[in-house]
Amino acid sequence: MKPYCLLGVFFLICLQSGQFCNAQLPNDEQQAGFEAMLNGKDFTGWEQTGNWKLEEGGIIHRAEKGSALTWTARSLPDDFEMRFEWKVAPGSNSGVYYRPGQCEYQILDNKLHKDGQNPRTWAASLYFCMPTNQDATREVGEWNEARIVCQGSVVQHYLNGKKVVDFDYEDPQWAYERNLLELRGGNLTDRGGNVYLQDHGDEVWYRNFRFREIPETEKIKAAKFSPMDVPDSGYAYEQKFIQKLLVNKAKQAQKSSK
Repeated sequence: MKPYCLLGVFFLICLQSGQFCNAQLPNDEQQAGFEAMLNGKDFTGWEQTGNWKLEEGGIIHRAEKGSALTWTARSLPDDFEMRFEWKVAPGSNSGVYYRPGQCEYQILDNKLHKDGQNPRTWAASLYFCMPTNQDATREVGEWNEARIVCQGSVVQHYLNGKKVVDFDYEDPQWAYERNLLELRGGNLTDRGGNVYLQDHGDEVWYRNFRFREIPETEKIKAAKFSPMDVPDSGYAYEQKFIQKLLVNKAKQAQKSSK
């Protein structure tokens, strides 16, 4: 049997078994160790309440009100690279959570949603933590290409081929940003957990989720990074949100002390 026939048979077996089919990945990604996270046929390995639909071409569509879509097949390695594509309807908001707590790759229509007034909550930001250095989104309704790279204390976000977040959270210069995430209940040192796609009440689409474990021999370091400045309007909104978080923390502390 010729090699391409074997590949076709393997592809068919993958679809029939409902297992993740790495034969669908490009050769360079297979060689780099990427693994598919969705089989393109059903939601095997994922959990939800029925509000997410799998459309032709393996496209994930948040179509109805409900819960997050959680990848339960396994947790991501401590050091990993994840790739996927996304698009939104006008004014839509979602997010990809990839570590426990509040480590979120923001998904957003920057032009119409209120979070678009602050680069700390723009598409591809580490939400309410590290701003992006530019708005690299494509027009609403078009597919965007996303990458998340994490090794040790280095976190990088890419959007449409551009590195838009690059920071080492142990670097003292980012103490304010790290504190913001902790106010939301996040902890950048947490590991494990499950990837999940946020249902924020808006229409959004995803496809082509895949990941690889980054080996110890591959060293990733944060480069010099200059995030966008937060404008006055965005900063005012941010401070109101911080005050709300602090009030809620004080209330929780009072309850726990009783």
